[in-house]
Amino acid sequence: MLELSDLRKTFGAVKAVDGVSFTARDGEITGLLGPNGAGKTTTLRMLYTLMKPETGHIRVDGTDITLDPDGARRQLGVLPDARGLYKRLTARENIEYFGRLHGLDEATLKTRTDHLIRELGIEDIAGRRTEGFSNGQRVKTAIARALVHDPRNVLLDEPTNGLDVMATRSLRRFMQQLREQGRCVLFSSHIMQEVAALCDRIVVIAKGRVVAEGSADELRAQTGEANLEDAFVKVIGSEEGLSL
Repeated sequence: MLELSDLRKTFGAVKAVDGVSFTARDGEITGLLGPNGAGKTTTLRMLYTLMKPETGHIRVDGTDITLDPDGARRQLGVLPDARGLYKRLTARENIEYFGRLHGLDEATLKTRTDHLIRELGIEDIAGRRTEGFSNGQRVKTAIARALVHDPRNVLLDEPTNGLDVMATRSLRRFMQQLREQGRCVLFSSHIMQEVAALCDRIVVIAKGRVVAEGSADELRAQTGEANLEDAFVKVIGSEEGLSL
């Protein structure tokens, strides 16, 4: 479970994150929905310890990331906005490298790597260098790398960005499998269809603040709109926001 309380982060005069608070629960997919520049990526970067919040607290399965950042990282699997694969390494070597960074023994590493390659359907590219991979191949390899240490909390920053229809469908199915395994899945997106199809709970961020949260049905009911896109537009256009 991920607990964020009153997070704030500024860059000069810009309030990128301005008092963000929400909880992402185990066995659920929680979506961070917002327009570009809303503060979604900055929030995720603070969550996975790439940035330090100026105020507020983050707990990962009860571990305070400020007091024990290494302990929090061990419980997180992260797909950042920059995929960051090592181009000269094969897909398998990228996965194994991160497993060793997490201290996995060789037997466990092989079992976990083989399992993820099979589950993500990348057997045919596992022995290829990642240079020249398609977007879908890069994302799947990066997800396997993020999950090799078997974390209970998975953070995905716009995971389907740039993917074709088939790769997107495959990734959505995999995210649903993570939820079925009881993991906490938190992902950011600005694609309404994706959020409506996947998320148990949606957190809407605009101008660095949480302006609404709830299920897709709750957001539609609260705004009186028939579809999520119209509800979203109404929410981010409101000065007061919503609390569900």
